[in-house]
Amino acid sequence: MGNENFDIQSYMTKGVERVVKDAVRATLKNPAESIFMAKFAMASKKASNVRKKYKDEGLHVPPFLIASITSSCNLHCAGCYSRQNEATKDCEPVNQMSDEEWLKIFNEAEELGISFILLAGGEPLLRKGVIKAASNIPNILFPIFTNGVFISDEYFEMFDKNRNLVPIMSIEGHKEATDNRRGEGIYDKLISNMETFKKKDLIFGNSVTVTTENFEDVLSDDFIQMLGGYGCKAVIFVEYVPVSDESKDLALSEAQEEQLRARIAELREKYEEMVFISFPGDEKSSGGCVAAGRGFFHINSHGGAEPCPFSPYSDTNVKEASLKGAISSRLFKVLQDTDILKDDHVGGCVLFEKRDQVQAILNS
Repeated sequence: MGNENFDIQSYMTKGVERVVKDAVRATLKNPAESIFMAKFAMASKKASNVRKKYKDEGLHVPPFLIASITSSCNLHCAGCYSRQNEATKDCEPVNQMSDEEWLKIFNEAEELGISFILLAGGEPLLRKGVIKAASNIPNILFPIFTNGVFISDEYFEMFDKNRNLVPIMSIEGHKEATDNRRGEGIYDKLISNMETFKKKDLIFGNSVTVTTENFEDVLSDDFIQMLGGYGCKAVIFVEYVPVSDESKDLALSEAQEEQLRARIAELREKYEEMVFISFPGDEKSSGGCVAAGRGFFHINSHGGAEPCPFSPYSDTNVKEASLKGAISSRLFKVLQDTDILKDDHVGGCVLFEKRDQVQAILNS
């Protein structure tokens, strides 16, 4: 169980400040990028004060938001949580939020003091209009979680002009591991993209889904040095969340989670020019899972406000309720006020383990 006196707002605010500080340090050799990050650091501090003001008024605004802006994807990655829960499909998208509706949400997020909006999918680069909408909000940093296939000259130009758009390309380790999970030729495309980012002096990051199969490889100095050599500035380790009982063997053991945290601490010391983040990260030090609005929440491609991408349950839609209304949803409040998010659990996600309880809250 977590500490009853734990202050999640303070913890997440410090986390944001550390990420921004690391990012400023990581971009010092790149004038255009470091100027943007210095401005963003100031905007982030102001946003933190806005969140504090709302907290004093009784509304807890998380600093992070995850937005899955499309249900379409060109790949069929092994063990994909989004396809497993049918958030991503091969058919034509239905009832998806429009570019204008997403821009409205982004503007409201800025007003509420949200500093980071992670754009996901499906494949987010399929929604060019939404990416352009995000480029108009310079006070929010938009990491774009992409498989990298659709990064084109037009996107390279967009990333150059709008430094708040940061592509985070998914990679599973070296060539064999990446192509095995994502498809043949994907690794070579990612390397080609990285070479172009380096040549154009543009910031990018990589996300790595950590499983029992690639654990040693992706935490090795060889792999980190390879990414750093291409100019990667941020590595986001996503602990694999089992999306079915059959895939539980891919989820890290408790001992491996401890190892991962220790290794990330080492990497932060050793590679100061890079930022290392773990998701969901150290739940024990954060007083439990930070989903359901404690530290972040998720908006699906139809506007449904969900605790987390791995927990696709919703009782509120931002189209009708606005972002502020979604933050105050009954589901989020019950999850925050009970001990479900603090419970011990197997694997990377407490809400996956407790999905029957989450469903019961919705049905009550």
